[in-house]
Amino acid sequence: MSEGDRSEDGTLSAEELAEIERKYEEGASIRKVSPRAHAILRVVALLFAAYHFYTAGFGLPADHWHMGIHLTGLFILIYSFFPFFNTARARAFHGGRFRPGNVPLYDLALMALGVAAALYLGFSWRGVPALGIDEISLRMGNPNTYDLFFATAMILLALDIARRTLGWVLPAIICVFIAYALAGPWFPGLLQHPGVRFNTFVSSMYFPQEGIFGVTLWVVSTIVFHFVLFGVVAQRTGLGQLFIDNATILAGRYTGGPAKVSVVSSAFFGTISGSSVANTVSTGSLTIPNMKRLGYPAHFAGGVEAAASAGGQITPPIMGAAAFIMAEFLELPYTTIVIAAIFPALLHYTGVFAVVHLMARRLGLKGLTRDALPKLAAVWRDGWANVLPLIGMLWVLFAGYTPYMSAFCGISLAIVAGMSRWREPPTLVYAVAFIAFVVWKYTGGGFALKESVLLIATAVLATLNRQERIRMPAMADAFETGVRYALAVGAASAVVGIVVGVINTTGIGFRIGYLVTQGAGNLASDMHYLFAFGSWELFGVGDLQLFLSLVFIAIACILMGAGIPTTALYIMLVSVAQPALAQLGVPPIASHMFVLYYGVVAEITPPVCTSAYAAAAIAGSNPFRTGMSAFTLGLGKVVAPMAFVYAPVLLIVSSTGFDLWTFIYTAGTAIAGVIALSAAVVGYWMAPMNVFFRLTTGLAGLVFIAPSLQADLIALILLGPALVTQLLARRGESAAA
Repeated sequence: MSEGDRSEDGTLSAEELAEIERKYEEGASIRKVSPRAHAILRVVALLFAAYHFYTAGFGLPADHWHMGIHLTGLFILIYSFFPFFNTARARAFHGGRFRPGNVPLYDLALMALGVAAALYLGFSWRGVPALGIDEISLRMGNPNTYDLFFATAMILLALDIARRTLGWVLPAIICVFIAYALAGPWFPGLLQHPGVRFNTFVSSMYFPQEGIFGVTLWVVSTIVFHFVLFGVVAQRTGLGQLFIDNATILAGRYTGGPAKVSVVSSAFFGTISGSSVANTVSTGSLTIPNMKRLGYPAHFAGGVEAAASAGGQITPPIMGAAAFIMAEFLELPYTTIVIAAIFPALLHYTGVFAVVHLMARRLGLKGLTRDALPKLAAVWRDGWANVLPLIGMLWVLFAGYTPYMSAFCGISLAIVAGMSRWREPPTLVYAVAFIAFVVWKYTGGGFALKESVLLIATAVLATLNRQERIRMPAMADAFETGVRYALAVGAASAVVGIVVGVINTTGIGFRIGYLVTQGAGNLASDMHYLFAFGSWELFGVGDLQLFLSLVFIAIACILMGAGIPTTALYIMLVSVAQPALAQLGVPPIASHMFVLYYGVVAEITPPVCTSAYAAAAIAGSNPFRTGMSAFTLGLGKVVAPMAFVYAPVLLIVSSTGFDLWTFIYTAGTAIAGVIALSAAVVGYWMAPMNVFFRLTTGLAGLVFIAPSLQADLIALILLGPALVTQLLARRGESAAA
């Protein structure tokens, strides 16, 4: 998009922003269908959303039925909207006898086969005597002909919908895993295994508990979809704008104001959005033009927004699909994951904020004028009710109820805040319905008195919202958008279940983990002499082995993250990282968070960095330069995982225990390291820095991350000369002024 397509102040229209989001959001670029077909598919999407919303509050059916219904919706919508080859020509409207509604007959046939394969398990669970089908317990490991047919179809179609929504990279990697499972005897050395018979493999990938109907699909269909829906509805009802306005008030008047607004608003927005691209478009539409007007280079303005927005997947309480899957893998409450993510997220935003501040100082940029800032009283007078759904959702979540129940309450309260108004009695039906639900749960023992009173009070207060209420068509659009966001992650969760099944069947995770640690150990032994001086050593072999193992895994995350969604990347790599790092004494939650963070780093690492591309489209800048700016701005997220692997106390809930003073000291040195790295990246601290001092400051920042007094003393020695010259240069500037 050229500068000539923009308005005079550099902002884009809602249609242009929606087009950018469609282009760069995973699975959002879809085929045009006829108005009649679109109306039918809209009904399907709304029924899909309504089913998940209802079951979150009133109870889930059996897992095989629930996941089967979820897959049914995915097959119908993906085969309707995503062509075989997702090109501009294929997405255009053609029509014709063999394309009813512009959906080719072969896609309709694949859709029907996918629906049949998704629902077959439910219908045959108790057996079908008329067809000679025994109940499922008698067919485990001994599939019949029907099982083999539908299982094979499900595997192939799951790969196909992942390819259509996400591209070729992920399905290609899954095919490698499938080949490994079937051709185990032909693999060399440690990777060799007896192999899995085709019948056994196909049935294990299809029958529940592992494979496609395993934990990943269960988490997405039962938890993740509901939080995605909550984020979309809450944003539509005004919570997103409330975040942006408050971020502007907090940070807008200071040095480099609009860029700091971008960081703060992205941090706020990340609490309700698990999508980096949606975060980028929502907040960047305001902050990027403001940064450019202030004097930031276009690529840097886009990089600021992309780096800040990428934190959405690691910002509590809603951290994207991977965090929910992490809770299932670790068998921990989701609230534990949320608590563990607090400081790492803070470290990431500290890094971005520091680079933004120092760049503004270097460029001599000022903040917004007082007249340009929103008025705090007016913002909260009009928008206070929009924060109530988030409060209700978090209260229920931290009170120990299931994540999907908390999401149900959050969505319900968002509907009340958006659509019910005390001054319009007919609209109170939404509030009354939710209050009746809370009373019903309380009388049945489902809610405690405290939670019931809070939810009822929140619903009543939400009806006092001063903002214009949202009409039913707009709310239906929000639900439909939520379903659209869930298609790609749903397809990924289904196909990645195959990886989980292969890993459990063959043990490849432990095999590769052993290779990683052994390779790192050998390299550490060879390098040890560089850090040993007689009987004294700066780093032991074990320390070097752990560091090199972390570097290998981090590089794998970044390289494999090119074109693979964070959730799929996390599932594949944590199966390798967990066994490898466990052998080196790293707590499970630290190794899982390590992989998650580097999976998110891949989103802002060129050449494939969708968040940066979306930001570049808004900024009108070079995408690659924007990606490089985003990567350098995101250095806090690059070093944060190293910090909490070496110091699990930073995760607060680690199994190694929590000590307040240890936490304060370690957190302080980690923050100092991130700030030093930021100064090295920008080349400015209190005054401009030459190349030598940038290198020593950056090295000091890296050493600060190691949580030991010895490492901190070395970092101070490295940092000292640069700090002294900076103080002298600053004093000279002050004297000259």
